[in-house]
Amino acid sequence: MGAIDVERIRQDFPILHQEINGKPLVYLDNAATTQKPQVVIDAIVNYYVKNNANVHRGVHTLSQRATDDYESARESVRRFINAPEDCEVIYVRGATEGLNLVASSYGRKYFKSGDEVIITGMEHHSNIVPWQLLGKELGIRLRVVPFNDDGELLLDEFEGMLNDRTKLVSVVHQSNALGTINPVRTIVELAHAKGVPVMLDAAQSVPHMPIDVQELGADFLTFSGHKLYGPTGIGVLWGRADLLNAMPPYQSGGEMITGTPDIAGAIGLGAAIEYLEAIGMEKIAAYEQALMQYGAELLSSIEGVRIIGNAADKGGVLSFIMDAAHAHDIGTILDAEGIAVRTGHHCAQPVMARYGVAATARASLGLYNTTAEIDSLVKAIDRVIEVFG
Repeated sequence: MGAIDVERIRQDFPILHQEINGKPLVYLDNAATTQKPQVVIDAIVNYYVKNNANVHRGVHTLSQRATDDYESARESVRRFINAPEDCEVIYVRGATEGLNLVASSYGRKYFKSGDEVIITGMEHHSNIVPWQLLGKELGIRLRVVPFNDDGELLLDEFEGMLNDRTKLVSVVHQSNALGTINPVRTIVELAHAKGVPVMLDAAQSVPHMPIDVQELGADFLTFSGHKLYGPTGIGVLWGRADLLNAMPPYQSGGEMITGTPDIAGAIGLGAAIEYLEAIGMEKIAAYEQALMQYGAELLSSIEGVRIIGNAADKGGVLSFIMDAAHAHDIGTILDAEGIAVRTGHHCAQPVMARYGVAATARASLGLYNTTAEIDSLVKAIDRVIEVFG
């Protein structure tokens, strides 16, 4: 399936080669976090073993090496998302901080009482709560674009929401709970026609498809390293240079942050990006798309299983509920079979409310997953039916 050698790729991920509860590990929780290839682990270890020093300002050799690797990773990010300048690449702790940074710095400067921010009904809480808090502080209004039963945004309603009070549109590129890939290029065009800037939460899209910020046309974009086969605690906010330069500082101090940056995290992120580039993001996207379709077809054929989210344009997320069992019980049985999935509301409670469910079980795919693992998932779901049916 696909143009990538998945069996060779699996050899790059040491954590995959173990048993859980006496069964081979089947890791299907990639939307929560991805596993790390050996080259990322090695890059982090190499920094601490050979180059551990603080970046910038230091004239000694170790500091220069660390600085070179830290800034080389920034250039890798710039290239990966095709940003015009590396100065537009801001290291943050993750997509959540990227969203909070824009809300705090851009929002407090440009928003006033009565202004409006548009989000969608399928947002992660990270793209809801910062705007809610800012709304309480400044008196801005949060407007929400609805979506249909398949999990597709109602663009006519979005277009109708845009008005003179709209000061920002902040939308998810790919839903973590549904897998929906939103038509962000169209969203950007509609917003820009009204002079409204757009922020993209790309935490779920950047690891799985080619991203070109210039082609998308957005004004801000953020993502997390740990969902991109990189370390935890590191992420990126990209923004147009003119907007970033006009924003007041988000935090102050050395490095204009709370202290020494996550040097090892940035270096590890750079290694992850280089690893993905060597495989090819278009190949990864095609492989994962075929794998998702394979899984969707099998799950849909099981009586008593309902997939939540059936958008025509969808990434590698299979969220489902079962008549026989609650999502948490599903997750427990699957874990007994060595299969790791996520259960709950996935920090997207408005999505759960839209479908009238408390939680779903979510199998989310990565470049190292296989059709055989999907088959194991289906077999384990049959086991759930045996136990609870």
